[in-house]
Amino acid sequence: MQMSNAAFSMESNRVSEVCSELWCLSKSNRCITNSIPAAEGTLCQTHTIDKGWCYKRVCVPFGSRPEGVDGAWGPWTPWGDCSRTCGGGVSSSSRHCDSPRPTIGGKYCLGERRRHRSCNTDDCPPGSQDFREVQCSEFDSIPFRGKFYKWKTYRGGGVKACSLTCLAEGFNFYTERAAAVVDGTPCRPDTVDICVSGECKHVGCDRVLGSDLREDKCRVCGGDGSACETIEGVFSPASPGAGYEDVVWIPKGSVHIFIQDLNLSLSHLALKGDQESLLLEGLPGTPQPHRLPLAGTTFQLRQGPDQVQSLEALGPINASLIVMVLARTELPALRYRFNAPIARDSLPPYSWHYAPWTKCSAQCAGGSQVQAVECRNQLDSSAVAPHYCSAHSKLPKRQRACNTEPCPPDWVVGNWSLCSRSCDAGVRSRSVVCQRRVSAAEEKALDDSACPQPRPPVLEACHGPTCPPEWAALDWSEVSRPLPSRPLGCPGGVSTETPLRGLQVSCPLLTSHWGSTLSTKRPFQLQCTPSCGPGLRHRVVLCKSADHRATLPPAHCSPAAKPPATMRCNLRRCPPARWVAGEWGECSAQCGVGQRQRSVRCTSHTGQASHECTEALRPPTTQQCEAKCDSPTPGDGPEECKDVNKVAYCPLVLKFQFCSRAYFRQMCCKTCHGH
Repeated sequence: MQMSNAAFSMESNRVSEVCSELWCLSKSNRCITNSIPAAEGTLCQTHTIDKGWCYKRVCVPFGSRPEGVDGAWGPWTPWGDCSRTCGGGVSSSSRHCDSPRPTIGGKYCLGERRRHRSCNTDDCPPGSQDFREVQCSEFDSIPFRGKFYKWKTYRGGGVKACSLTCLAEGFNFYTERAAAVVDGTPCRPDTVDICVSGECKHVGCDRVLGSDLREDKCRVCGGDGSACETIEGVFSPASPGAGYEDVVWIPKGSVHIFIQDLNLSLSHLALKGDQESLLLEGLPGTPQPHRLPLAGTTFQLRQGPDQVQSLEALGPINASLIVMVLARTELPALRYRFNAPIARDSLPPYSWHYAPWTKCSAQCAGGSQVQAVECRNQLDSSAVAPHYCSAHSKLPKRQRACNTEPCPPDWVVGNWSLCSRSCDAGVRSRSVVCQRRVSAAEEKALDDSACPQPRPPVLEACHGPTCPPEWAALDWSEVSRPLPSRPLGCPGGVSTETPLRGLQVSCPLLTSHWGSTLSTKRPFQLQCTPSCGPGLRHRVVLCKSADHRATLPPAHCSPAAKPPATMRCNLRRCPPARWVAGEWGECSAQCGVGQRQRSVRCTSHTGQASHECTEALRPPTTQQCEAKCDSPTPGDGPEECKDVNKVAYCPLVLKFQFCSRAYFRQMCCKTCHGH
C-alpha cells in the first residue's frame, strides 16, 4: 500500500496507538491498518507525553531511549473447581506476566502460564455412565444441520484422542462435536492417561498427573506382580471334530488376555461363560477393529500387519470364560496368554504396597511429595502394622519434587513487638518486608511496589489496663542547705509543705506542664546560700493521675515508690580562710618616731571567725611611725641630745623598740635619735 500525505492522514484518536499499530485513512475515508507498527522515530502523543517518538513499539519522550523492562510472573490464581466429581478430574490455576509487564523490548516471562493438578481420583460408583458418553449425550438437545440426533461415543480410529467425536445412533456417520473433551476424560479406553486442555497427558495408575506409579502385570497399582501368574500356550486339535472343543479356561479376575489365531481368522472362535451359555460365537472376518463388551471388560478385535487377527482385553474379567474353537475341515491353531490371579490360599497373607503420593509440602518455590510404603492384607487390601510384612521384600520409599516455580512476591510480616506502655494506650511495631521466595533456600528482597497493595501496617495502637497514679517530681532546686518550710498550694488544689525559699505560688503557669494545681508566675528565684561546699537540693514531688492531668492526695500513690524530695549536693569547693587586717591606728608619738597598731583576724569565706589561717602568712599588727615636730624646744637640739647620765640600758631600749615611748626617748635621746 502506497502512503502519501494526499492519500492518507493519521486519525487523531489513533495517535496514541501509532507505535504499536499504524492506522490510516484511505481515499474512501475508511480507517484501515495492516497491523504493522509505525517506524521508530515517528512522532507520537499520549495523555502523559505531549511530544514523543516511537521506540520499540512504545511512545516515549522525544529523544529518549529508555531501557527495556523484563516481565515477571504475577501470583497464581486460586485452584479452580475440579472437572469431575469422581474417576480423576483436573483442577487448574493460572498466572499472568504482569508483575511487571514486559515493556520497551523487555523479555517475556519464561515458564508455564497455567498449571494443573489431579483431583477427585476416587473410583466412580458402580454403574456410572462413561464420561465421554455423558459429554456426547449433552448434544442430544442441540440440532445438527437442522435435525436432532442421539449421540454416542465414536470408538473407531482416525480421530484425535482428546477431541469429542460422537456417532449419530442409527445413522452411519460421526462428527466432531467439540474440539476438546472436558479435562480429566481418558484419552482412550485402554489407558489411564487423561486429556488436559485438548492434549493427552500422562498420569500414574493412581490417577495423579505426572505420577510415575505403574500397574504391575496383575494390574495392581504399585504392586510387585506377586498376585498373579502368567498362563500361555498354543492349542491345536489332533483331528477335525463335529463341534466346539474347549481350549483353555480363563478364571475370574484374569488380566491382559490375548488370543491369536495362527490361521489368520477367528471366525471359528467361541467364548462360553460359567453358566454354560455362549457369550460369543464366531467373530467377523472384517479387518476393521471391533470392540466387544464381555465379562465386565472390553475385548478388542485387531488385525496385525501380517493379517493375523487377535482378540485382546485388559481385564479384569468379572466371570470365568472358556475359550472354544470349532474344528471342522481345517485344523485351527490358537495362541493364548493371560495373567490369572493366584489363589488366595497360596498367596502370602500380607505384602508391601505403595500408598498414594502425599500433598506437596509447598505451593511454590520447590516442595516435595512422598510416597510411603505400607503393609496390606492381601485378602481385603486393608493396611496393617508393618511387622506383618517381610522386611527383606520392603519396597523403597519414593520422593519427588513438586511446585518448583518461584512464589509470587508477597509481604513477610514479623511478630508484633511488646506494647510501648504496660498500661493505658501505647504503640507496637513489627517488620514488614516485600520478598519473593525463589527456592526452599533462597529469598529475594524486592521493592515494596512489587508486592500486593496496600502494605500491611507497621505500627498499630495497643491498650493495656488503666495506669495507676504515679509520683511526679519538679526539677531540682539549687539550694545547698535546708531552708525554713512554708506552705505551698493553689486554690482548689493540694497544699504541701516545701522548703523552697523565694517561691511565688500561683496556679496558671505550670498547668501546661503538670496539668493541675502547682505553678509559678516566673522561674524559681533560688540562689545557693552559701554558694559553695556541701548542702542539699530540694524538689516538689506530687501524686498525679496516670495522664498527669490531676493532682491527687499523696495517699493515692505508693509510699515505697515515692522519689526523694531532697538530695545531697556540692556545688563547688569553698575558698580557704584568710587573714583580714584592719586600718592602722594613730602614731604613739606626737613628735618624732613612734608606733602604730592594727587588728588582724582569721575569717572564713562567710566572714566568720576561723582558726584555719596559716600563721606564717599573718600580717604584722604594729608598725613604726614618725610624727613631724612643729618647732624645736630647748634642750632638744642635736648638740644637747644625749643619753642622760649615760644610762647603760639605752641600747636595750633601742633593741626592744621602746624609743617610741616619751620617757625612754627622753632618757635615751641620743640612742633613739633617728629611730
